[in-house]
Amino acid sequence: MQSPSESPSLASRTWETVGHPLLLVPLGSTEQHGPHLPLDTDTLVATTVAERATRELRHHGVDAVVAPAIAYGSSGEHQGFPGTISIGREALTLLLLEFGRSACEWAGRLVFVNGHGGNVEALADAVRQLRDEGRDAAWLACSPDPRDAASSALPRDAHAGRAETSLIAHLRPQDLRADRIAPGATAKLSELLQRLRAEGVRAVSPNGVLGNPTGASPGEGQHLLDAICTAAIRKVRGGRVAENGSLID
Repeated sequence: MQSPSESPSLASRTWETVGHPLLLVPLGSTEQHGPHLPLDTDTLVATTVAERATRELRHHGVDAVVAPAIAYGSSGEHQGFPGTISIGREALTLLLLEFGRSACEWAGRLVFVNGHGGNVEALADAVRQLRDEGRDAAWLACSPDPRDAASSALPRDAHAGRAETSLIAHLRPQDLRADRIAPGATAKLSELLQRLRAEGVRAVSPNGVLGNPTGASPGEGQHLLDAICTAAIRKVRGGRVAENGSLID
């Protein structure tokens, strides 16, 4: 009943036109991103990457669709800041597992597009189980390929720094509080990790920023997004599934 001419949005299809598509599922978070970025930063990035990947795949004749985003993740390290809503690793693992079991009843393939690093352990647990059960499931991270020469000059920091600030400046500039941009904890993440895990982000960065967002720009955000999308599309089209369920080149 369905064809690639059907809507690229799962929510817009009917049950008769769903078919057996490649299903891309944005997975983000609702958590603090410093005093200058919106709480849905991770979800916005994941959704944008999934939508762009879908358009590219459909251009090549693949019936790919984007599911409504999963906007809550494992964000306990940010719980010290108002607005953060974390469902924790165990609940997220169960959610992704049951989501996958249901979706794989009709989807030809399932790929979670992850925008939040705190979700990785739950993703690995859930996707490994889905694959052990014989389901074609995988996940990928919203990050550029570090081997690409063009991406080496792009900003990289842990949280609400120059990289994410540039992405929001490009994607949704009306939600960027430019007058509140300020550096946070600028030490290497490896130096902060032990205390961060034990006490949360607020213990190492009172403003919630891990990095320095100063100097972020829409142009930089566009280049970074292009690199992320290029890597994601390449992984979906020709990547292999690693032991943790992630798609890699």
